[in-house]
Amino acid sequence: MYSVRIKICGVQDPFTAEAAALAGADAVGMVLAPGRRQVSPEQARAICQAMPPLVARVGVFVDAPADEVRQIACYCGFDLVQLHGRESPAYCRSLGLRCLKGVAARSRQALEQADNYPVAALLVDTYLPGRVGGTGQPFDWRLLENLPLKLPFILAGGLHPGNVGRAVALLRPYGVDVSSGVEVNGQKDLQLIKTFIKRAKEVSYHAAG
Repeated sequence: MYSVRIKICGVQDPFTAEAAALAGADAVGMVLAPGRRQVSPEQARAICQAMPPLVARVGVFVDAPADEVRQIACYCGFDLVQLHGRESPAYCRSLGLRCLKGVAARSRQALEQADNYPVAALLVDTYLPGRVGGTGQPFDWRLLENLPLKLPFILAGGLHPGNVGRAVALLRPYGVDVSSGVEVNGQKDLQLIKTFIKRAKEVSYHAAG
């Protein structure tokens, strides 16, 4: 039976992380890179410790030194690290950690090339020059239609409760990733998180039938 995995990203406090997990999120992401949603390693560790078991704890990094990523991942207790910069396949391999690789949806060729990364899954996000995710804007999903990727892919970029069902029904991704689409005035909204999870899960359940 097909059931899409759901990652709530850019979480900044233990209460939101626990609430998202209890609402059915499969993974919670914490951003360690500079930006509006950045948390410190100490904050990320507290979030990880507050989460219930069997929910993946994901640390998001952008072009950070490998030793720093390993050290922070161990300190916080991350299950996976998400690499959202220009990290090479060799860099990913050298970490010795389970990785998700963020890929900008520039073209089908770019996605096919990323399919050779030694990672657990690709996170396909909107391409905007000078940005490395968190754009809040969707891309042309047709880039992914009937694309024979070997790696599982997680769909990101401009998802929200109003379009996630259509995205899941059209592409049947391994997972979906949301941040700004479940925020109000820059803050995570628990009702939006619950609605997003409900709509994504119910569509994937029916799609399986």
